[in-house]
Amino acid sequence: MSKTIVIIPARAGSKRLPNKNTLLLQGIPLVAHSILYAKQFSFIDDIFVTTNDSKVKEIALQYNAKVIDRPEELSGDIEPTVSALKHALEFINNVEHVVLLQPTNPLRPSNLLFDAFEIYQKQGLESLFTVSRSWEKFGKIVDNQFLPFNYTKGQRSQDLEPLYYENGLLYIAKASLIKKYVLISDNAYPLEINHIYAKVDIDTQDDFDYAAYLLQKANKE
Repeated sequence: MSKTIVIIPARAGSKRLPNKNTLLLQGIPLVAHSILYAKQFSFIDDIFVTTNDSKVKEIALQYNAKVIDRPEELSGDIEPTVSALKHALEFINNVEHVVLLQPTNPLRPSNLLFDAFEIYQKQGLESLFTVSRSWEKFGKIVDNQFLPFNYTKGQRSQDLEPLYYENGLLYIAKASLIKKYVLISDNAYPLEINHIYAKVDIDTQDDFDYAAYLLQKANKE
């Protein structure tokens, strides 16, 4: 029987925010937020954490996730995430669909995974990923001159041609695609999510503090 699984990649060695995957966010280790999120959905058959960090491994097991020991050669700064996913699939049988949840995106709209997977299945997609619209005015600096990229000087933000960014909230792909070292296929479905949580991607202490603020605010509502 084919399975739908979640894989959470959580390597050691973060430089800007040391040990970020094990830091406590509202009393819960950062990596555990994604584990707990995945556990809410009955169509997820298994949750795996791929890591080279013994502390992350301990936390994952504590929260009843399964662990894939990630080789050091697949744990470097410039190693693409898809290589860790492909490695993990070598140890898991009968997988058809893979959901990637990044631990650095611990806050997600509550029904996002359900809605995203429903679109993915109904449309028979190879892959899906979440994007958000940017309202920023971008440009380049050339010879000390600012050259607008996506607007003309004086243009209002609300009149900008829509541009989108990959927000990292979640990715879904067929296991067969990942085995070819592809996570986002050429025909991948860009699911637009314009939610404040899409702005949270933890790389620095400021990012972490902002996530803590949003989580505390949500818990009070």
